Amino acid sequence: MLDITKDIQSLTTFRRRSGDFMKQLRKSKRPVVLTVKGKAAAVVQDAQAYQRLLDIAARADVYEGIRQGLEEARQAKGRDIEEFFAEFEAAHGISG
Repeated sequence: MLDITKDIQSLTTFRRRSGDFMKQLRKSKRPVVLTVKGKAAAVVQDAQAYQRLLDIAARADVYEGIRQGLEEARQAKGRDIEEFFAEFEAAHGISG
């Protein structure tokens, strides 16, 4: 969760105290929002926390793909496997 008293800082402050911010990022695992002229411009995050976020997003994408596939199957939007392979083999010059 974002702590607005600690996790939103100006880019200038970040540049001046980057070492302190790196320690904070490693310890808190929370991202820091950097502002320019009072508006959010970038987010800085610990590499390990970012990797965890990427892993979560990848899993969510897989689950969404499965959900969509199941929904299409329920709606009978699928194709016959023999028809698919025949088209695939023809398109790629594969003799079956």
